[in-house]
Amino acid sequence: MSHGTDERTTPHAGRMNDHEGHEGHGGREGHGGHGDHGDHGAAGHAHHAEMFRQRFWASLLLSVPVIVYSQMVQEWFGYTAPTFPGSTLISPVLGSVIFVYGGLVFLRGGISELRQRQPGMMALISLAISVAFVASLLTSLGWFDLDFWWELALLIDVMLLGHWQEMKAIGQARGALAAIAELLPDEAERVAAGGEIETVRVAELRAGDVVLVRPGARIPVDGEVVDGRASVDESAVTGESRPVSRAEGDRVVAGTVVVESSIRLRVEATGEDTTLAGIQRLVAEAQTSRSRTQALADRAAAFLFFAATAAALVTFVVWVALGQPGAAITRTVTVLVIACPHALGLAIPLVISISTALSARNGILVKDRLALEKMRDVDAVLFDKTGTLTTGRHEVHDVAAVGLAEEELLRLAGAAERESEHPLARAITAYAAERVELPPSEDFRSMTGRGIEAMVDGRRVAIGGPSLLRERDIEHRGELAEAVRPWAERGAVVLTVLVEDEPVGAFALEDAVREESREALQALHERDIKVVMITGDAQQVADAVAADLGIDEVFAEVLPEDKDRAVQELQDRGLTVAMVGDGVNDAPALATASVGIAMGASGTAQALETADIALMADDLSQLPGAIRLGRRALHTVRLNIWLALLTKAIFLIAALFGLTTLWMAVFADMGTSLLGMSVLERLSSFEVRGDKLYLRR
Repeated sequence: MSHGTDERTTPHAGRMNDHEGHEGHGGREGHGGHGDHGDHGAAGHAHHAEMFRQRFWASLLLSVPVIVYSQMVQEWFGYTAPTFPGSTLISPVLGSVIFVYGGLVFLRGGISELRQRQPGMMALISLAISVAFVASLLTSLGWFDLDFWWELALLIDVMLLGHWQEMKAIGQARGALAAIAELLPDEAERVAAGGEIETVRVAELRAGDVVLVRPGARIPVDGEVVDGRASVDESAVTGESRPVSRAEGDRVVAGTVVVESSIRLRVEATGEDTTLAGIQRLVAEAQTSRSRTQALADRAAAFLFFAATAAALVTFVVWVALGQPGAAITRTVTVLVIACPHALGLAIPLVISISTALSARNGILVKDRLALEKMRDVDAVLFDKTGTLTTGRHEVHDVAAVGLAEEELLRLAGAAERESEHPLARAITAYAAERVELPPSEDFRSMTGRGIEAMVDGRRVAIGGPSLLRERDIEHRGELAEAVRPWAERGAVVLTVLVEDEPVGAFALEDAVREESREALQALHERDIKVVMITGDAQQVADAVAADLGIDEVFAEVLPEDKDRAVQELQDRGLTVAMVGDGVNDAPALATASVGIAMGASGTAQALETADIALMADDLSQLPGAIRLGRRALHTVRLNIWLALLTKAIFLIAALFGLTTLWMAVFADMGTSLLGMSVLERLSSFEVRGDKLYLRR
C-alpha cells in the first residue's frame, strides 16, 4: 500500500494494516598550524585546554614583577620600583622562566611548521619571542641597551590566552556529549511478553523490545513511546531549555531524562546506532575538520613571517651599511617584535570559541567548521517536506458533517477509531477527544486495505477511504461532495464516516506544517535566499504546502534516489545550496549540497552521519541564526586579519627607516588588537529569547 509519504522508513512500518485502504496521503585536523596539539578526543582537548590555562595564569603571575621592574614602563608612568640586592635580576630570571615555561609549546609548534615547510602562526610567534628573548638576554649581559623582557612576557601571555580559549571551545561540545554518554544507564527495565518487568543490561536490548522508563531516569535507547505521557528534558542533546511533552507515537532519544510520570517505549536503536552516538561521531569529525578562518589566519601569518624576515634582513643590512651597528640590532629586533600577531593570535581562536560555543549551546551542532563558514555564501535552501517542513504526522485539518451535528460525528468517529493503532486513526481520536466525550465502542474490526468498523451507541460505524466506498458502492453526493472536492484537489487524505452504510461526514487529514517553518522561511526570504522544497508526494500535495508556506520552487514526485539530482540542478544554475532533511533517502542530497543540514532530534542516523550541521531541537527557526552566525564569524575574522596586516605593514615600513620606536609600535599593535576585539564583541552579541537564537541589533 501507499501512504504517499516520502517512501521513508517510519516507526509505524509493519503495523499499518488497519487503514491501508485509506488510499495514500495525497498521491505517492584539529588545529592546523598549531603544532603538535592535534585532535585527541574530548580528554585530549580538555588536557590541552588545562595545560594552556595553567601556563597562562603562571606566566601572567610571573609577568607582573617583570613589567613593574621594566625601565621603559617606569619611565612611561613616572615611578621608581623598589630596589634591593638582586632586584636587577628580576626581569631576566622571571622573563627566562616565562620564555621556557610559557613559550615552549609555541617553539615546538614553530619547529614543526618549519620542518613541514609551512611556516604559519606558530613559526611567527616562535620567531618573535625568540628574538625578543635573545635581545633581552644580550641586554642583561651588557651587549645592548634594549628592554624587551616585559614585551616578551606580554607576547607569551596573550598567545597562551588565545590558545587556551580555542582549545576550551573545541572540547566543550564533545566533552558534554561524552559526559552524557557516561551517565547512560547500564541496565534497563524490559517489559516481558506477559507484562512482567525484568532488569536487563542495555546491551541485551534489541529493536522491538519494550522498556519502562521511570520518572527521573535517563532514557537508555532511541525509541517510540507506546504507553504513557511525560515531560522529557532534552536540553543535553537538543539545546531545548524546557522539558517537552512526549506521548504515544512520539520519538525519544537516548541521553534524555524523563521528568515526570513513567513511559513505556519500543526500542528502535541501541548503542552505536542511537542518535547520541551519531552526534558524538559527528562532533569528533568536527574536531579534525579544517576551518577556513584558521587557514586564512595561517596564510596571513605565513605572509607576515616572510615579510618580517625580509624586512629584518633589509633593516640590519641598511643600518650596518650606515655605520650604526647598535641601531641595526635595535631596528631589526623592533621589526621582528612588531610582526608578532597579537590580533591574529587572540582574535581568531576567540572567533572559533564564540561561534562554536554559541552553536552548541543553542542546539546547532557543527560537524565541519568549514560548513558554518560556507553558510555565509548560501543563496538557496532546499527543504525536504515530510519531517522537515512538516511534522511527518497527519492531523485533522477539516471536518464535514451531513445529516447530524458535528459533535455527534466526532463522538461516533472518535469512539470507532479508538481501538486502532493506525496513525490516521489516532489523529481522528485525538481530535475528537479534545472536543467531545467519547462513548465506548464494541465489536471493533479492522478491514485490511479498506478501513475499520465498530459498534457505537448501537449503530454500525465504518470509516475508510476510497477503497471502502468502492467496495460498498457508495459515492459522495450533494453537500458532502462539495465539501470533499477541494480537500482532494489539494491532496489531503479524505476519510468518510458511514453510519449503517450511509455517509454522514468526512475528515480531511494533512501532514501538519511545523509552525516554526513559517518563521524560518520568512527570515530566509528577508535575506534574499531562495527557498525550494523537494518531496516524493504528488504535485497537488506539494503545491498546497508550497502555497501555504510561500515556497519559491517545488520538486514533487521525486524518487528517493533522485533527490541529489535536484541539488545538482540548482547548483548548475550557479546557486550555493544548503539541503535540509531528516530521512534515510535525504543522505545523498545532504552529501551533494554545499552544506548538508539534518534535523537532529527526528533525523535518522544516516542523515546525521552525512550532514555537516544538525539542528538538534528540530526547530527550523535556528537555521537563519546559523546563517547569520556563519556570516558574522567570517566577517569578524577577515576584519581582524586586515586590521592586523595594515598595522603591521605601516609599522614595519616605519621601523625599516627608523621612523618609529618599539614602544610606539607596541601600543599601536595593542590598539589594533583592542579594536579587533571590540569588533569581536559584536559576534558575541547573540542572545536567546525563548527557545530561539537571535542577534541583538
